[in-house]
Formats: sequence, C-alpha cells, structure tokens
Amino acid sequence: MIDIRELGYFVAQAESLKEWQDYAENVLGMMTSEAPEGGLYVKMDERPFRMLILEGSENRYLASGWELASEEAFAAATAELDEKGIAWEAGDKTLCNQRGVQQLAIVRDPAGNRHELYWGHRSDFLPFVSPQGVPRFVTGDMGLGHIVLPAPNFDETRDFLKNVFGFGLSDIMNHKPAPDADPLRIHFMHCNNARHHSLAIAEFPVPSGCVHAMVEVDSMTEVGRAHDRMTANGVKLSATLGEHLNDRMTSFYMKTPSGFDMEYGFGGLQVDWSEHSAFEFTRVSVWGHDFSIGFK
Repeated sequence: MIDIRELGYFVAQAESLKEWQDYAENVLGMMTSEAPEGGLYVKMDERPFRMLILEGSENRYLASGWELASEEAFAAATAELDEKGIAWEAGDKTLCNQRGVQQLAIVRDPAGNRHELYWGHRSDFLPFVSPQGVPRFVTGDMGLGHIVLPAPNFDETRDFLKNVFGFGLSDIMNHKPAPDADPLRIHFMHCNNARHHSLAIAEFPVPSGCVHAMVEVDSMTEVGRAHDRMTANGVKLSATLGEHLNDRMTSFYMKTPSGFDMEYGFGGLQVDWSEHSAFEFTRVSVWGHDFSIGFK
C-alpha cells in the first residue's frame, strides 16, 4: 500500500480571490500571497502555502495534496497504481511549479474526489507571522489538519482509500439525519502520523465537493478570538462551539468562500496507533456543536 505521511495542502476554487484573501487574513488569521500561474497561496506555517485558491466560476473544493516521504516512495506509489490498474496522470512542470513539489500524480477515487500524491515540497522556510496575532497552527509532520469528503458509493471508496492509499480506520459514526431515517456512514481515517484523522468520508453527495476542512490552533483562546473575528466579519456560522467525542477537538464551524465549511479547533487527539482500538461512537459531541444553526 501507499505510504501517505500527511495532508500537505488542499486546492479550492472561488469566484472571488479577494473574498478568500479577506477571509484568510481577517478571520482565519493566515498570511496570503500570489501563487505561481495565478491563484492565492494561504500560509499557516513555515511552508509557502497549505491552501491554494484558484479563481473560477464555481465555488467548490478541487483537490487534496497527500505528501510522500521521498522520490523512492513516489516511484513505489505510482508502480502500485500501475500494478492495480488504477488510472493516474503525471502533473506537468507548470502544475508541479504551482504546487511547489518535485513530482505529482493525480488520482481520482471511486467517488470522483481528486487526490494529488507528491514528494519533495519546496519551501523558503520563512516564518509565519499572523496578521491577527495567531501564535501558531498545529501542523508539522501531521500536516495542515483534516478534510471530510463525500463518498456516495461508500464501500468502493472506503476500500480504495484503505487498500490502495493505505489509510487506517480511526473510528466510525452511523449518522441518522432523522429518527426514522436510514443511517449514513462516516468513517474517520488516519495516515502515517499521530493526528486522529487526516481524512474522513461521508456517505452522501456534497455540491461543494467537501463537507469541511479543519485547522487547529494551540489554545482555546485562539479559538475564541477566531470566533469573534468570524462574527465581526459577517461570516456564517455552521455549527456552534463544542467538543467532539471521537477526536476530542473543541471547535466551531463556519462557511468558507468556496462553499464548504471550515472547522477551527483546539486540542485534537494525537494517537499511538499501536495502542488504538477503532470504535463506533453514537453521538457527535460531548457537548455543543449544534449544526442546525447552519440551516437557519
């Protein structure tokens, strides 16, 4: 199986790059700069970017960038794709330059989600200096955070992510949108780092191409300050403050200019996978996280 180390970046599209710049700087507390070949880099640590926003006619999520350890790991990954008869496309020089990587392979999972496997990120290692005074985001060898992607053809997508990409199962939720409704599965998955999950898949379609992305700060104070900035800038709240049962993240959710949600949190679990037992949890949160507010 492929050895994915972290969620290195994501790519989204928006009608207005200016709106995303304002959101990134004034609400998320991140830095921005112009990306090669057009677009907006959003910086949250010493890397030049962790989010790339491209201008387009539709607000949506486009791609997830998954980091491999080396050129040898990349060669092994593409060889595995070939051996299993899975179609992939090599990123050209222009695309690799924009993503800031040495090589890149584009793969679509059975649900149609675009994944970019890469190695050799490029960085000037300039420090992160938040325009809102955020001391740091929790990244490092755990990557930018996590994403939750749609997977209506759930079994096929889960098997692909497990048996080809090498994701392990962290835990399970069977979500019932109504008491008499059939449950919809959400599986939380980890790659080769300590973050509780870098990816989750949900058994329903999502027009924006992503349920939510998550970024983590190092104190509850910074979660509170971000919540104030969200309110001050008129950003729509998607879920109230709460603490998740599975990864213990204390967070709130808000809309991004690309149509999917952003979870902004603190205190996520870091797991020793040799000691972990996957389980099913039957409620979303220990307290809080009222998602109905996002539909009002």
